[in-house]
Amino acid sequence: MPRGRIQPLASAVFLNPALVALLQAAMARSYEEERGEAMVWPLATVLPIMVLHRSTRLALPKTKATHLSTWTVRNPGLCAGFGPRVSSMLPVTREGLRFGLRHSLLALEAGTVHGLPPRRKPKKGELGDLVKAAQLVGRWTASVNQPSTVFSLLGVRP
Repeated sequence: MPRGRIQPLASAVFLNPALVALLQAAMARSYEEERGEAMVWPLATVLPIMVLHRSTRLALPKTKATHLSTWTVRNPGLCAGFGPRVSSMLPVTREGLRFGLRHSLLALEAGTVHGLPPRRKPKKGELGDLVKAAQLVGRWTASVNQPSTVFSLLGVRP
């Protein structure tokens, strides 16, 4: 297979709606468990990009103890490109939401997203790592008082 065809195929597989919905559900569940209230839906369209973008995922803190504002100061290069990544990935994250709603991974209620329990837990390997990162991002951002603060720190306009 020619090298030029590998990247689009890899991107298509990696950014499929089922994977995105799985990550959104894991984030929303962790967010709700941590905060005691459901995640507002705009966060569900923005936060998966922190996990899907490999460099950002690898730079995530190991625990939620590092405040998001501290992380953004320590990772200015990742944050500078985050807004444009969100803009380019919105069709993917929106399709993930639609897939999650159709297949009972997610539920919408009064402008919030609930992650429904998975039928099976992801196995070890890259998929398991992605889900763990999504759960961390959910718990981590739940500690920020206002969703608008998350957007502001990441350089995203809702």
